[in-house]
Amino acid sequence: MSAAKSKMREKKMRNQPISVQYPASQDVESNTQNGQNTSVTAGAFARARAAEVSTMLKAVTKTTGSCHVFGALPKHMRRRAMSHNTKRLPRRLRDVANRMREKSLQTGSKKKKEQAKSKSRRARRRHGNLLLEFNRRQRKNVWLETHIWHAKRFHMVKKWGYCLGDRPTYKCYRPCYRAMSTHCLLQDLSYYCCIELHGEEDKLLVSLSQLTNKETGPTFAAAVCISGRRQGSVVVYRAGKYPSQPVGPVTFLWRPRMQGSTQRQLWIWAHPTIKQDLLTELQIVCQCEAVVAPVVPVVIPAEVPPLPEPESTSAKATQIPRMKRKRNCKDARGPPAKKILGDGTRSPTTPITWKSSSTGIVINDLTMEIVRYRLIGPQSHYVLAETLEAATVCNENGNKSQPSSFWWPEHCKDESNMNLHQQQAEVFHILKEIYSAAELPSGTVLGLTVDDPRLTLPTKKVKALPCLKQAQESDEEKSRELMLRGVPEHCCQSFLWDQSVRDNVTDNKISEQALNRMRNEVLVPGSRLSPTPLQGRVPILLVHQPGKQVGHEMSSWGAGWDLLLPKGWGMAFWVPLVYRGVRIGGLNMSLKHSQNKGIPHFPHDYPDCPAGTRFQEEQETELLDKYKRRPPAKRTNYIKHGCLAPFRCPWQQLVEEWELITKEGREERKGEGQTHNKTDADTVMEEEMTSHLDIFVTEPQSCFTVLRNRKSLRLISGWCRPTTSKGQRPCRTENATPLDSIAVASFLTEHRMSLVWVRLSLLSKGKPELNSMVCAPLAEDLQLLGKKSDSHSPQEPPHRNHFKSRVKQRKKGSEKAATSSVSSDRIEVRGSDLPSTSEPDLTTSAKDPKSSCQSSTDVILGLWPDPLPSITAHCSRVTLGWVTQGDFSLSAGCGEALGFVSVAGLLNTLLNQPREHRGLLLLRNPNSLHYRFAKINIEV
Repeated sequence: MSAAKSKMREKKMRNQPISVQYPASQDVESNTQNGQNTSVTAGAFARARAAEVSTMLKAVTKTTGSCHVFGALPKHMRRRAMSHNTKRLPRRLRDVANRMREKSLQTGSKKKKEQAKSKSRRARRRHGNLLLEFNRRQRKNVWLETHIWHAKRFHMVKKWGYCLGDRPTYKCYRPCYRAMSTHCLLQDLSYYCCIELHGEEDKLLVSLSQLTNKETGPTFAAAVCISGRRQGSVVVYRAGKYPSQPVGPVTFLWRPRMQGSTQRQLWIWAHPTIKQDLLTELQIVCQCEAVVAPVVPVVIPAEVPPLPEPESTSAKATQIPRMKRKRNCKDARGPPAKKILGDGTRSPTTPITWKSSSTGIVINDLTMEIVRYRLIGPQSHYVLAETLEAATVCNENGNKSQPSSFWWPEHCKDESNMNLHQQQAEVFHILKEIYSAAELPSGTVLGLTVDDPRLTLPTKKVKALPCLKQAQESDEEKSRELMLRGVPEHCCQSFLWDQSVRDNVTDNKISEQALNRMRNEVLVPGSRLSPTPLQGRVPILLVHQPGKQVGHEMSSWGAGWDLLLPKGWGMAFWVPLVYRGVRIGGLNMSLKHSQNKGIPHFPHDYPDCPAGTRFQEEQETELLDKYKRRPPAKRTNYIKHGCLAPFRCPWQQLVEEWELITKEGREERKGEGQTHNKTDADTVMEEEMTSHLDIFVTEPQSCFTVLRNRKSLRLISGWCRPTTSKGQRPCRTENATPLDSIAVASFLTEHRMSLVWVRLSLLSKGKPELNSMVCAPLAEDLQLLGKKSDSHSPQEPPHRNHFKSRVKQRKKGSEKAATSSVSSDRIEVRGSDLPSTSEPDLTTSAKDPKSSCQSSTDVILGLWPDPLPSITAHCSRVTLGWVTQGDFSLSAGCGEALGFVSVAGLLNTLLNQPREHRGLLLLRNPNSLHYRFAKINIEV
C-alpha cells in the first residue's frame, strides 16, 4: 500500500473502536486464499454504530449561527434574494424568518444598523439623482463641462486637481495627426486658469514689468498686443529674479481700449500647476490684498412644519425600516438639484478677488468661468464658419421702450453696437474665403456674437469642407487685407469681457428639454426655429493660434483657433463642432502637437520651474514603480548599459561638472601660455575627462537656468550651422561672431550654469526615447558617417555590474553578524570585484548590520544607487545632456528628439569639431548600446 493510501486509511479509521479492525486488501486476499474468515465482535460493533448515529442526530438537530431559514428549502428553491426580502419565502417560513431577523438586530450591546437598501438602476438614472451623484463626485476633482462626453470615449486621468481625458479608447494616432495636418483637431483646454487684472494701463505695465525681461522677447507692453489685436505669450519670472527662478509660460490678452476710459482689462492664461505661484507674484507686484466676500446666512423657511414625532417606541420597533426609492411630496418641497458650473471644489471662504488701495488694481480669479476650446488644423476656420452664425438682430420696433431681462435686446437698442456687430460679421464672413488658417497673422483676435449653435445642428455628421464657388466670387482685396494686417482694432471688442453679460447668458440658457419642445412645435420637421429665441445669443472670442514658427521646414504647421465661451455653454458648442467631422484629442495629443512644432511643452520641458521639477519627480516615481514590477531577469540592466539615470535627468550635477571641467581647462591653458596645439582635439577632451573620474557632486552652489536670451540663442544657433531636419540645407548667418576660444570664453562668463533647448534630428534610422543620452562624438566616430550599417555605428562597450556580487556578500555578512552579534569581522572582496574610482564602495556597509539592511533595501538590481558618480565621463563618450521628448516624427519623416544640453559642454564640443562636421552629436537610448548620429538645431 502506498503512503498516500495508508494516510487516507488512518484518517478513516481514527474514529473506529479499538476492537474493530479492518485488514488491508492484501491480508484479506491471503486469508481468503487460506480459507480463514475475519472475526468481528458483535457488542463492540453495535456500540460503535450507536455512537455514530447519536452524533449524526445531534449534528442534524443543532442550529449554528450560519444556518438560515431558507436552508430548509430544497436546493432548487434557494435564492440569495430571500435573505434580504422575507416576502420571497413561502408563507410557512415567513414568521420564523422575521423572528430571526429581529433577534439578529437586537443581539449585542449595540444594535446592528440595517444596511441601506440600494436604489434600483432606474431610480439611480433619474436626472435629479444623477446630478446629486455627479456633484458629489466633483468635490475632489473638478470636472469640465465635457467630462461625461469624454468619460465614455477616453481614458481619464486625474491631474492638477482635474479629471481630464488622456487618450481615446480607440486607435487614432495617425488619424489625429492627419486631422492636424489637413483638417481639424478639437481639444478642451478649459482647465487652463484665467486671471483678470483691472486697472490703469500705466500702473499695470509698471507692475508687470517686474515679472518679465525684454531679452526673452516681447513682454506685456508689446505694441501689437497692448492694443488688443493680438494675443501674446511670455515666460514669467519671480519679481526681480531674472534669469533665475522662473514661474512658467503664460499667454495674455488685452481688452481693446474704450473711448473716454483709462481703465484696462487684462486676461492671463496659465497652467493650473503655476496658478498659485503666479497669483502670489501678482499680489506682490500689484500690492493687492484679499477681499473677503460677505457670508450669506442660510435662512430656514418658516412655513415648513416640523416632522411629527413617533407615537410609541414599540410601534417603531415593529416596523421594518426600508430605504425610499422615490421622493414623496414632502421631500419635493426643496429646490431641485442644479449642475455645478465653475470650480466646485473651491471653498466659499476662499478669496477670488484682490484689490490694492494704493494702485487701484483689482485681481479676479476667473478659473472655470470661461470655456476654452482649441481647434488645430488648416481648415479649422471652415469648421467655425459652418458651426457658428452671426447673431440675428431683434425686431422689436414697438417694444424698444420696455426693458428686457435678456442682454441682447438691450444691446440692440444702441445703433453703434449694431454697426460694430455688422462689421464683425463681415470679417467673420471673410474667414470662409481664406484657404488656410496659417495665412492669418499669429495671435489675431476677433470678437463676435453668435446664435445658439444647437439651432443649426445637422441631422448627421458632415465634414466641413471649403466652398469653391464662394471662394471664386469673393472679394480678394478684403481677404488680402485681412491676411496682411489682421482684424481691425475695433472689431476685437467683445461683450465676453463683461461679467454681467456672462452671468446673464449663463443663467438664461435654454435647456435641452425646452429646446426639444420648441422643435416639436415647428411645422416642418428639422427646420430652424424662427424667430430665434431672445436668450439664444452668445458673446464669444476667436483667438488665432500660430503654427510652427521655428525652423525652415513645415512652416506654420499646426495653426488654428481658440474659441472662448461663457461657462455653461460648453456642450452647446461641443456637440455641433463634433458634428462637423473634427477629431477629438486629449492630453497626449497636446504633447505630440508640441513635439511636431518643436517647442517646449509645459511642464515636461521646463526643468528650471518648480512645476517642471515636481513633474520630473512624479515621472521618476512612476517609471521606477513600473521597473520594479518586472522581475530582474526580464528588465533592462542599466548598469551594464552604462546608464546612470534612466528615469530622471540630473541637470544640476551636469552643469556643475561642466563648470568644473571648463574652469580647470582655462587654468591649464593659462599655465601653458596658450601654446597648446588644437589639431588633436579629441585627445585633449579625453584627457580632460579622464582626470575627472572621481567627481562626486556636493551641495549645489548655484541653481542652473535655461537659456532664453534671444540674442544669445541666435549666436549659438549660428555656431551650430542650423540646417533642415536631415542636414541638407545650411542657413546663412550674417554679421555673426566667429567661433573661437575667445568668443566661447566671453559667452560662458554670462551663461556658465545654463542649459539650452535643442532639437536633434537623426541622420539614419532609429527612434529616440525618453531620457536618451546626448554625447559628443570622437574622431573615430566621424569616420563612420558614410557607412549606414549598424555594425559600423559607434557602440558603447558593455559595463560590468559590480553591485550584484556585493549585494549577495552584504546579505551573507549581515546574516552572520545578526546570528553571532559580532560585527568586527571584515568581508573580503576579490581583487577583480574591487570598485573603480567612479563607483561607490558598498562593502563598507556590511560592517554594521543596521546600515547593511537599510542599503540592501535601497539598492535595486540593475540601477545605480545614490549618490551618482561622474555622469559626464562615465561612458566612453562625453555626456552633454538628455532627451525629454523623443519619437518618430511624421512631419519630418525621421526620428526627432527634443531636450536640453549643457551650454559649456556644447560650446567645447563645437570648438573642437572640424567645420564640415560641426553640429553633429551622438544619441543613445537608455536600453541600447548603439549610438546614432544626429544633427543639432537651436531654433529661435
